[in-house]
Parts: sequence; structure tokens; C-alpha cells
Amino acid sequence: MAQPTGMFSPYKPNETVDDSIFKTADCITRHPEPVLSYKDVPYRSALTFNAGVLKLNGKYIMIFRNDVGDFEAQKLDGVTNLGLAFSDDGIKWNVEPEPCFALKDDEIMRVYDPRITYIDGEYCMCFAVDTRHGVCGGMAVSKDLKNFEIKSISAPENRNMVLFPEKVNGNYVRLERPMPVYSRDGDYFDIWLSESPDLVYWGKSRLVMGAENVPFCNTKIGPGAPPIKTDKGWLTIFHAVDFDASRGKNGWEKAWRKRYTIGVCLLDLNDPSKVIGMSKKPLIVPEGYLETEFGYRCNALFPCGMLLEEDGTVKIYYSASDAVVRLATAKVDDLIALCTEPRV
Repeated sequence: MAQPTGMFSPYKPNETVDDSIFKTADCITRHPEPVLSYKDVPYRSALTFNAGVLKLNGKYIMIFRNDVGDFEAQKLDGVTNLGLAFSDDGIKWNVEPEPCFALKDDEIMRVYDPRITYIDGEYCMCFAVDTRHGVCGGMAVSKDLKNFEIKSISAPENRNMVLFPEKVNGNYVRLERPMPVYSRDGDYFDIWLSESPDLVYWGKSRLVMGAENVPFCNTKIGPGAPPIKTDKGWLTIFHAVDFDASRGKNGWEKAWRKRYTIGVCLLDLNDPSKVIGMSKKPLIVPEGYLETEFGYRCNALFPCGMLLEEDGTVKIYYSASDAVVRLATAKVDDLIALCTEPRV
């Protein structure tokens, strides 16, 4: 594993971080309103977030997490399904009349947090699975986004899986976030990579980036969206978390003391377990009413989709406050520059 030179967090687990570095990068432009909320869903919905997005044949496709309940009453029913939406411009979305995917049996309690990739003529969806014996990562394929075939479900504890949009050295490649309990300090998790010949059997697992390699993190990191291939490397976004015990309510729960920000890095084209560049500061941090005062968990940004347009614009889809899907844009060259040049 090759880590960026000098990229080490100065913080011990849960030690308070320096707030002065938490500013959204100048190259980022936010769309002013959410692109998806519970108001857009034609069936019962309270929270719509952590959505996978891709663009195929000029059409935008979104699969989103839908937590059922009453937003105005700040009540959830304990039911989660995955919804499907389409768009012509990536901004205005039309949600299908029924959820597209759900799993529940004696062992599986729910699936959530989808990520979507199109590869080898099929849609491949990664998702998290809550089971009675731990959290797993699942993968399913579909040709029509209506009928899904489960290809694999990992052993616990693993989640946040994203699949690369093409094979690397003949294998499928995914980023993932195992959650070791005994070998790390509590809620201190990292980004790993695994390979597969068939989407079923996964191995050759290795560390990509430790939480201690991210200067704006004091607890955990995890993959965000399927990476984008550029001539400089795999452009990759991830979430990074800092914890502060002094933080208060910040949402519907009695207390929410974490802040989720979005980071950006470059991975080697031929060996994407190697980090070849990373911004020393967050790419996007919670700002404004929708991200710091509104929703289920405030100060929580979670990247989940990233698309490169023909004009060099990158669309970044992310969840705000575990409640809505937002959109930010930047030029791909500016994002690459953040990973390769000092930022002051």
C-alpha cells in the first residue's frame, strides 16, 4: 500500500479536530435545492438519501434509500426499501410508483444505502444488509432494474461497498469498509479493496487508506461513490467522520455528535489499492440550513454518486442530514488538482 507523503491525521481517536480546515473547496458549486426529498416519492416516505446514481444512454438513473415514516412528526416506522427514479437532466427526478428492491426474512431485517454501476451489460447494485448476526455488504445484478439476482452477501461486519465501472487486470474491483472491533480503537474504520472474477467470490483484500491517513478525520472513513477513470488515476470520493463529545442534539435523536464530510483522492489506475494523491482538506463540509439545521442527523454529508459529463463537469450526489439528496458540481481538472497540489 502506498500512502500520500505526509498524510497522517494529527488526532487520536475522538480527539477534537481543528475547525479551521473545515471549509468547502472553492471549486464546488451546490445546487440550491435538494434534488430528491420525501415530497417527491409517490408512496410512504420520510427520508430519501444515500442514493446511487449513474448515467446511461443520456438518461440519469437513481436508486435511493427510502426510510418510511412521517417527516413532519419526526417519526420512523422501522421500514426501509429502495426506490427507483429517472431524470433527463440529473436535477429533476421522476420516482417510479413502487419501490424497486427490498429484502426481509427470518435473518435479514432490511437492505439500504445502494450504489449502482453499469458493467458488462448489467446494472450492479451494492447495498448494506442488516441481519440478526451483523451488518453485511450485498451485491445484486439486474438487466431491467426490476428483477435482481443476488450475487453475494459478505460476512459481517462490512458495508459501504462500491464497484469500479470496469474490470482492472481482468477482475472486478470494489472498495469496502470492514468494521473491525478488536484490532482498532472502537469506531475507527478504514477503506479496503477486494477483487473478484465473477462478483461472487471475493478476495485479494488489502488496505487502501487508513483513517489515520486523513487529516480531517478522528474516527472513521468509508467509500462514497464508484470511482471515475481519468488519465491521472481513479478519481474517488469518500466520507470522513470527526467526533466531538461537546456537540448537542443536531437532529431527531437525543444527541448527534459526529460530523460527516466528503473527501477526494486519486487511486492508481493499474493498482487502485494505491493512493497516489489526496486533498489535505475536505472537499465538501456541512454548510447552510439544509446541512446543519435540517433533517434526521445534521452535519452529515454522505457522498453516493459521481458522474463525469462530456464538458468535464463532475456531478456529485450526496445525502444531507440523512434526509435528502443534494447535488454539487465541479470541474474534473479542479478535483484532480486538489489531490495533487498543496492546498492552503
